[in-house]
Amino acid sequence: MILFQLAPPLEPSPEEGRSWLRRELADPEYHELDLVERIMRWIERALSDGIPSAGDVPWAQTVAAMVVFAAILIGLGLLVSRARRSPRAARDRNGDVLTDESLSAAALRERAEAAYASGDHGAAVIDGFRALARRQVERGRLAEDLGLTAAEVAASLEREMSLEGRAGSAAELFNEVLYGNHPATREQAEGVLNLEQELAVSR
Repeated sequence: MILFQLAPPLEPSPEEGRSWLRRELADPEYHELDLVERIMRWIERALSDGIPSAGDVPWAQTVAAMVVFAAILIGLGLLVSRARRSPRAARDRNGDVLTDESLSAAALRERAEAAYASGDHGAAVIDGFRALARRQVERGRLAEDLGLTAAEVAASLEREMSLEGRAGSAAELFNEVLYGNHPATREQAEGVLNLEQELAVSR
């Protein structure tokens, strides 16, 4: 039986240990590269060692890898386009002035007043402007078009009545609150509700 003789453990004296440490730290590698550069070099070495060259990979594997990569890119493109379309579709359904809700102007006005009373001034602006538009449809001043925009409602009312731009301001506020998620103040909600009331009693 052969016995291996183990080397005795290193037991440097404190002075020898300091000397070895100074020699190690004197290596130019420690002074030339900061931590980020050393990490980047390590990543480069790991990648270059781990990725085979094009000559080492059979052409069938190369083609298969390219097809998989293209499929991933197409899938990501479809996901991104769908994600962009979905909020827009939801906004188009819920953001029109006249929605597919079968609510009268009076019901919309009541909902706006309830929102105002509860302190939800944004909802009061939205429902107040929708009540304004619905009432004009009920009176025959506006055509019932689910795609009607706030700007179109305001332009029609400004042409027929002397509103001094108040309908346009209310339409801008409606868009800012609904599309831009801007908070509405109590005074702004009051202004829309007052305009709706004024138009409700006018003939």
